[in-house]
Amino acid sequence: MSKILTTQLSGLLQRITQSEEEAIEETARLLAQAGIGEGNVYFACFGEMQVVELNALQGVEHFAKLQAWTNNTVVSEADRVCIFTRSAQDKDALALAQKLNNSFIPFSAVASEVATTENLLAELAYTYISTRMRGGLLPNDLGERIVVPHAMAALFIYEAVKIAYDEMLGLDEEEL
Repeated sequence: MSKILTTQLSGLLQRITQSEEEAIEETARLLAQAGIGEGNVYFACFGEMQVVELNALQGVEHFAKLQAWTNNTVVSEADRVCIFTRSAQDKDALALAQKLNNSFIPFSAVASEVATTENLLAELAYTYISTRMRGGLLPNDLGERIVVPHAMAALFIYEAVKIAYDEMLGLDEEEL
């Protein structure tokens, strides 16, 4: 079963890479506006996606200029926010997106659904990345689909964004 899981996860990550490469680059560019300037970067993570902020703040390689997000965080026009949520239908994520949009704060969003005109989160966001999660990756004995790794897909996207972001800020050159 682990070989099947490996194959399915590999396929998921390849779909993200092939379909979202431009959006990942655009998101890194958006966040770099704060990283290069006077602003801060915030990751507003909902549900299990909180693992992204935890990794970015406490992992081995920190995300430069990232500040912890809380519901009381006050953002300025110099700041940039990236919303990570399992679903573009998440009420809290949508409320934050609407608030940021109304305040003219550029933000990005990461969610499972693809960007369409019916996807309000994608429509509000300056940049949008889909995790391409359509359901479980593996069938079980009952014919149900299991293993829905939203957090793994989000962490993969985070790492791809971080690589591009660090390059834009010249951080990868400083370490050499």
